[in-house]
Amino acid sequence: MQIRDQLYIDGRWLAPAGTQTLEVINPSTEMVIGRIPAGTAADAEAAVAAARAAATAWSETAPAVRAAYLAKIQAGLKARADEIARTITGEVGMPLKLSARIQTGSPIAIFGLYAKLAAEFPFEEQVGNSLVLRDAVGVVVAITPWNYPLHQIAAKVAPALAAGCTVVLKPSEVAPLNAFILAEVIEAAGLPPGVFNLVTGLGPTLGEALVRHPEVDMVSFTGSTGAGVRVSELAAAGVKRVALELGGKSAAVILDDADFAQAVKSTVNACFLNCGQTCTAHTRMLVPESRYAEAAKLAVEAAQGFTLGDPLGDTAKLGPLTSAAQRQRVRDYIARGIAEGAELLCGGPEAPAGLPTGYYVKPTVFGRVSPASTIAQQEIFGPVLAIISYRDEDDAVAIANGTPYGLAGAVWAGSDERAQKVARRLRTGQVDINGGSFNLLAPFGGFKQSGNGRELGRYGLEEFLEYKALQLRPAKAA
Repeated sequence: MQIRDQLYIDGRWLAPAGTQTLEVINPSTEMVIGRIPAGTAADAEAAVAAARAAATAWSETAPAVRAAYLAKIQAGLKARADEIARTITGEVGMPLKLSARIQTGSPIAIFGLYAKLAAEFPFEEQVGNSLVLRDAVGVVVAITPWNYPLHQIAAKVAPALAAGCTVVLKPSEVAPLNAFILAEVIEAAGLPPGVFNLVTGLGPTLGEALVRHPEVDMVSFTGSTGAGVRVSELAAAGVKRVALELGGKSAAVILDDADFAQAVKSTVNACFLNCGQTCTAHTRMLVPESRYAEAAKLAVEAAQGFTLGDPLGDTAKLGPLTSAAQRQRVRDYIARGIAEGAELLCGGPEAPAGLPTGYYVKPTVFGRVSPASTIAQQEIFGPVLAIISYRDEDDAVAIANGTPYGLAGAVWAGSDERAQKVARRLRTGQVDINGGSFNLLAPFGGFKQSGNGRELGRYGLEEFLEYKALQLRPAKAA
């Protein structure tokens, strides 16, 4: 049991203003594994005040010095990597081997990336008779989700610090314990007081108080589209900059000349990663009508290889969903798919056998899914794949683009050239070409209701910078 009864504000661990607490539940055991403060508006006020007081000095700190701090944070996370992996597996339910590689490895790499970028980035340049400066936005509120908790924190905190911004972090109350480890690492790295602040609590109380605060210059939010709309509404009153990474309903388009065995297996893997609790999950598999039966058979075979079980064990490929509410939401979507006439190929809404405890859902594949149906249009956030057939290439592109989202996707074809040609027609922020891997240097973000702004690489750093032009006089002749 981890009892966290203090918040990290202005370089110190302080008691929260209120006495309410929130429980952290292990999704595989359904046991309480931690408690955190339920922060209030008074805690938001203290954290923002600390960040504002530190903002000028931090923004004027040399980029090389900021880079050195980020490198220290990276080293501190590396030293506690095993602890972080076990903590996140306990909070989220991802199998431990995957947590070590993804949930821990990714944030470590991100802090290293921004340590390098902070030292190299051109914060000023001459353009004609103007000296163009890139100044820190100021005080940033970072609100992060539970599915990849420390990765999403790193993708906001590291570039914000590299840019010279000060940060108030509010992690998800569902998976907050890893954020306390980060705060301890930052404290040990000696980051100046107020540059990084950690407060925990609920969105409608603490989160909204932070977003509304007049001394906050920018809000970076990752979560549901509905919550992103609310953040935008609240921030608009102060004309704050807002960066949003929201929902997704990504399509993997498998063209008729693709390697179907590889494409279908990879799509199922991309759909079921983290038990489907991934915003970029390839939850729609688009296949030619003439090869539907082949694709459906391959998808079922791949799905049946995803064994459920204890995420701390050695055999499970899928752990539980993160909460009881999430399990019920996913089961309701599966039932809706059946009711709307999709063909249930494997899985289903019933509890999986042999797992009486834990928030488990059967890996599920639907076939003959209508592009307009609920399970083809709405983000389920669980291990549910929808197979949709198409007539021709134009039809496939129209179906892929035919949801409110545009975060990610994939195209599989007999050649990279053909796949790229189709990918250029997709209205989405990221497209994997024949299994191309995720790249931390590339921009990450979405079109349409998947949000705005970009994270990662130099693009993520630029989100936290304002442009200023100094118009220079011509040099006097000698």
